[in-house]
Amino acid sequence: QVQLVESGGGLVQPGGSLRLSCAASGFTLDNYAIGWFRQAPGKEREGVSCASSSDGSTYYADSVKGRFTISRDNAKNTMYLEMNSLKPEDTAVYSCAADSTFLTGKGMCATPIVGLYDYWGQGTQVTVSS
Repeated sequence: QVQLVESGGGLVQPGGSLRLSCAASGFTLDNYAIGWFRQAPGKEREGVSCASSSDGSTYYADSVKGRFTISRDNAKNTMYLEMNSLKPEDTAVYSCAADSTFLTGKGMCATPIVGLYDYWGQGTQVTVSS
């Protein structure tokens, strides 16, 4: 089955850490731009972190810069989002995406439209609360 499936979400206290995983099946992540997006209650969906498939260039939203890290393991056909120093403002549903056309991470994260990407996961809930 061709899909992306997120895992690793949950409840964490402020200042804590989580690592989200996004497993691809039916296709290979190699040569695809990858990205993580989130949508918090009452807010627009936003690009959190995205990476190109060619030169490895990455983009991070200002709100997560220095705290989150995007990566991929082509051998496992999986992408990750490591989240540290989590804040209540990080509470959201996090989704992963992959696309074969984006040349830069910034360009991918600037267009958080579900129907735009080749593949899009259904999301995993991250809740940051005391």
